[in-house]
This record gives sequence, C-alpha cells and structure tokens, in this order.
Amino acid sequence: MIQTLPMFPLNTVLFPGVSVPLHVFEDRYRALVHHLLSIEDPAERVFGTVAIREGYEVGDHGAQSLYRVGVRMQLTDVESNEDGTFEIIATGRDRIVLGGLETSGEFANGEVTESPDQPIEGSRELHDRARATFTAYRAAVSDMQGTTFSGSLPSDPGYLSWTLAALAPLPMAERQSLLEAESPEARLELVTSLLREELRAINVIPSLPATDVARTAWSPN
Repeated sequence: MIQTLPMFPLNTVLFPGVSVPLHVFEDRYRALVHHLLSIEDPAERVFGTVAIREGYEVGDHGAQSLYRVGVRMQLTDVESNEDGTFEIIATGRDRIVLGGLETSGEFANGEVTESPDQPIEGSRELHDRARATFTAYRAAVSDMQGTTFSGSLPSDPGYLSWTLAALAPLPMAERQSLLEAESPEARLELVTSLLREELRAINVIPSLPATDVARTAWSPN
C-alpha cells in the first residue's frame, strides 16, 4: 500500500531500531518538525528518511540523488531553541521504499511502501558466527584505540541483524546494502563478511587507524 510521508533525507544510512539525534535548522525541516508537533498522537509523528547518494542535506541545490530504500522514523523527543531551531531524537520503526518525491510544498513529501524482512529461517550457527565476528572486531578496535561498544547484543536474530548493521563502521554504500538485505540471515551473512574484511585489514596493517564504532543508540522499538 502506498503512503505519503514527510521526508528528511540525510547524509547517512539509518536502520530500524536505531535512535539518532538531529539538529534541525533549515527552514523546510523546521516546517516539518512544526507539522509533526501538530499531530496529537505521538505515535503518528512519523517521517521518512533515505540516504543521499549525491548532494547535500541543506542549501539551494540540496540532494541531487537519493537511495530508494530508507526507514520510517518516529519523532520521540524535541527541544526547541530560542533561535527557532530544534534538537530532536528520532527512532527507526521499519524499512520503506521511496517511489516518488514531491518538493513543491513547505517540506518534501514522499510516496512510500513498506518493505518488511522475509521470515527468519536461519541457523543458530550463523547468529553465533556474526556475534563472534563483531566481538573480535570490537576487541581489535579496543586494542588500537581504546574504543569499545558497551552493551550486550540482542539475542533475537532480527534485532541482532539490525544492531550489527548499525554498529558496523562501513562506507555508505555498504551500509545501504545492509539496509536493503531482504532477511535477517542475509544481513547477518553480509555484515559478517564485511567485518571480516575489516579485521583482515587491521591484521595486515596494524597501524591502520580503525574507524570508530558508530555511536548510535540502539532501541529495540
């Protein structure tokens, strides 16, 4: 079913279950926040986001090319600043596919459809292998930079796949591939492979600065 959602493209890939803080200062996104706050039911204060393939979040030219697969976000916290800007926190609810974008109004609206994961059918061995690979990567980064991810990983395969995807310090295109994976098993296989490549690079070049583990907060919403 096609739905219309306010859209907030970003220069990053977000995932269901992840909470992200945003500083809202551009007019069109301030208008979007005002619109969301006018909705009485907090559960209905939702908007869509997709990653910007080419271009910028702000400015006269803005986004020139967008990925089609993104996330429906729920506005969960808002702080108004004296200058009219906002500090907000939004949490990813589910995956969406952007079909079209209308930009003539105060803020962009997109025609989106839901894109749920396929049913979970994977083995426990795959889940354990993904957890072990991330644990090894976390230890390697900690040894090099003193950086650690503090917190336990979810046991549910679906939540685990989204958590590892969100925490994997990967380039945008690879993070987008994780978002677009059609099942938790496919996502766990892919993130395990990508993290093993990162580990091989660290082992081959021990002085190579490893990318910091993403500091996004996990919320199994």
